[in-house]
Amino acid sequence: MSLSVARDVSEMVRPPRVVFAPFMMGHHFGVPFHRELQRRMIFEALDHLVHAQVSGETRVVPVTWAQARSEGRAIEERMK
Repeated sequence: MSLSVARDVSEMVRPPRVVFAPFMMGHHFGVPFHRELQRRMIFEALDHLVHAQVSGETRVVPVTWAQARSEGRAIEERMK
């Protein structure tokens, strides 16, 4: 099981199962303080681990980096 932000690398390495998040390098679980997104990433990975049909299958999480960052900024603002 791999959680990836570099789809091209994952496709070259071909781990048994991949969850791809279109986020910045080093931000596999999203942005700081965004607990909901971080939990979602964990549950996406666990669900894919159980439900993947074939080896090498990739699940793409339908959240953009811009969306995650925008939500993260809003969370940070509420924390002030």
